[in-house]
Amino acid sequence: MSTKQVPAQELPAPPPYGAKTIAELMPSAAAALGVEGYANTLGLPAASRICILMIDGLGKSLLKSRGGHAPFLRKLMDNSQTLQAPFPSTTAASLASLGTGLAPGQHGIVGYDTVDPERRRVVNQLGGWPKDLDPLAWQPHETVFERAAAQGVHTATVSMSQFKESALTKAALRGTDFTEANGPHARVRAAAEILAANPRSLVYCYWNELDKAGHRYGKDSLEWGHALEEIDSLVRTLASRVPAGTLLLLTADHGMVDVPESWRIDYSEYPELIAGVELTAGEPRAAQLHFGVETGPEQRVAVAAAWRERFGTKAWILTRDEAIDHGLFGEVADSVRGRIGDLLILAAEDVAFLDGRRVNPAAFSMVGQHGSLTRAEREIPLLTLASPKNKS
Repeated sequence: MSTKQVPAQELPAPPPYGAKTIAELMPSAAAALGVEGYANTLGLPAASRICILMIDGLGKSLLKSRGGHAPFLRKLMDNSQTLQAPFPSTTAASLASLGTGLAPGQHGIVGYDTVDPERRRVVNQLGGWPKDLDPLAWQPHETVFERAAAQGVHTATVSMSQFKESALTKAALRGTDFTEANGPHARVRAAAEILAANPRSLVYCYWNELDKAGHRYGKDSLEWGHALEEIDSLVRTLASRVPAGTLLLLTADHGMVDVPESWRIDYSEYPELIAGVELTAGEPRAAQLHFGVETGPEQRVAVAAAWRERFGTKAWILTRDEAIDHGLFGEVADSVRGRIGDLLILAAEDVAFLDGRRVNPAAFSMVGQHGSLTRAEREIPLLTLASPKNKS
């Protein structure tokens, strides 16, 4: 593969934290419910009940390009808002920003895999947290749900049973009554019942079927289209069932791109790309490399140069300081800084970077990927499915 092409396109602007990211959604919803201490940055209408549907993997460009599978959602796009995922554009970071109202540099969940700098180990933020890593210490900030509940709002989560006691739920989404609903139909029923039973409520409902189809089959697959069709039908049903005074919103945590098998790169096969690297983390489209404490500055510069020489046409290669200075993580707390890689490899084209020494071999079979800064990965819709003004 050539190493003498033009450089990758200009590095995109950072997510607009404080204005139009997923981090502003839950605080805006709380403010619309009358919870003190939050600003309604997104201008949501006042409501007595608010339900937020989180459709994992439903990027704005995907909804637009495959809207034929979602006639109900497609007709709502003209009056929708466009938000952005935080960086990296991955589920753990986005859900943490949703739950806390904070950028990743503050809540500290800065990737799918993140390094625990004190113990020098890689922690998967979606599952498999070590027992000695306390989620409340890892992410100590109050969630929006906790504050809303303290002010008399009934807060609820409707999601799969495996997430009820997960470390990510405890870290980022704590403060709700959790209702287990493993199937999409069960989620619709549970959300409608919770809203009907609680005159002042904030409900979060998570759907992962679309993201699973995208990872396995790709965003252009028949399977992805079928999953979107089911979501479209079921959320339309839910919109017809919510009680008067309900604001029903739909959003996503990130988009997705398809990566050809030939561009799912095992970078551990190139010694010059991992020289002096102790730990690898992040995601395939936003790899984070952590050098060993003994790795000197000359070695670090050489590794960055090797990445730029080999893949600089297809990726943005940034040091930790460059990524922080650019604002990718928002304001970064001192306690979070060490969790971010010393060197970041961010895909600019349809390519993915995996450490074959560490990841499950099945990761190389995943078609749909996300995590980087392209519009397809970072732009997400915010649709109003039911408004308190439209229910009689």
